[in-house]
Amino acid sequence: MTQRLGERDVAAIARLFGDPARARILMALADGRSLAASVLADEAGVSPSATSGHLVQLREANLVVVERSGRHRYHRLARPEVAEALEALATLAPAQPIRSLREHTRAAALRDARTCYDHLAGRIGVEVTAALVDRGALESTDGVRDTRRRAGDALSAPLPTHPYRLGPAAGPTLAALGVDLDELRAQPSRRPLLRFCLDWSEQRHHLGGRLGAALLTAFVERGWITRTRRRRVLDLTDRGARYLQDELGLDSAVSRVHRSSGA
Repeated sequence: MTQRLGERDVAAIARLFGDPARARILMALADGRSLAASVLADEAGVSPSATSGHLVQLREANLVVVERSGRHRYHRLARPEVAEALEALATLAPAQPIRSLREHTRAAALRDARTCYDHLAGRIGVEVTAALVDRGALESTDGVRDTRRRAGDALSAPLPTHPYRLGPAAGPTLAALGVDLDELRAQPSRRPLLRFCLDWSEQRHHLGGRLGAALLTAFVERGWITRTRRRRVLDLTDRGARYLQDELGLDSAVSRVHRSSGA
């Protein structure tokens, strides 16, 4: 006999997100990394035993999964939708008071360049996406030639249907940035090649999907972007600043981010 299901139990998931320690654990994993429980305990500010209990609840709810490497266990988000939910909640959540210069610096760094699950977000993320549109690597399908928020776009969330497709200059433009488009398209995956989010800090679209993830990987491998010890924060290197200026013309945006990162 087939069981009949009712409405989604939003409250059950909300309770898991609503605990401060669990929320910090999830935010620590929101950049797509796999982290050990000891690292997550430091991020959450609770004991290893309390962290273990929180991780059990998150695994049982299919929000977090475990990866084994030898004798070690690493935790990561179960799927991109968990990170997307965190981004959406960040728009609704009140900002915590900044009590130190260090906290102020990190907040500014998050706005400048950060990960949104496994792709580039923040000021640099939206500027790279806009430059891809300007150069014909992406083209709009709704008649709007920029990455501004459209009517009906939910704040800080993936767009259910996006107004872009690959443009005629996609191949050479992406190749100059380190991404082989033909190779990426040939890789078997259920994940869409193109996906876009409305960036919570910039209120403009940034590129996600397999292409967005490939671009961030290429930027890191080429030494243009470096990951930092600060959760989700990325740094733009001298080399990266030069190449993004040369390849995409991001003069003003790169200058602001590069100056604030202290690079």
